[in-house]
Amino acid sequence: MSIREERAEATRTQLIDAAAGLFAEHGYAGVGTEDVVRAAGLTRGALYHHFADKRALFEAVHERQEEQLVAAIGRRMAEARGDADPLVVGMRAFLDACTEPALLRIALLDAPTVLGWRRWREIDEQYGLGLIMAALEAAMASGALRRQDPRPLAHLVLAALGEAAQLIAHADDPAHARTEVEPALLSLLSGLGA
Repeated sequence: MSIREERAEATRTQLIDAAAGLFAEHGYAGVGTEDVVRAAGLTRGALYHHFADKRALFEAVHERQEEQLVAAIGRRMAEARGDADPLVVGMRAFLDACTEPALLRIALLDAPTVLGWRRWREIDEQYGLGLIMAALEAAMASGALRRQDPRPLAHLVLAALGEAAQLIAHADDPAHARTEVEPALLSLLSGLGA
């Protein structure tokens, strides 16, 4: 990578970092592009060189957040020890993350509206679907799940997790809602058994 490319990437990262903090604290509607460039210590020209508009910047923030979330959940699943079911470990890690204010605000409350349901779902599938498919395939290989095409099942599990996330995000008490949805999801997962 050339020095110019490194600088461009550093500027892009600076903008995403600044915007992520602002979007998490104030929500998409409460943040202007001037707020972002001021927080980043950059110019509007730098912002518009890297992003077509505030929505494109928000999408980059959301995608990075999803990428980081999936990586963190993947690590927790990989570290599962003994008889721990990686699917259950991953589900619990996801539910825990849904109560974190930044994820709740950006990914669960603002992203479906700002990006539109279809684009929001595409991003969800881009990052989460592969992890779920890998966990399902591992469960099938171990005999914990009966053999079947993992793709449709992964879509259904992803949809169930997405709905649980929305219940948490829109609850008056997200931590309590997280506790309420876990047993239902565990029942659903146990129903997939071999």
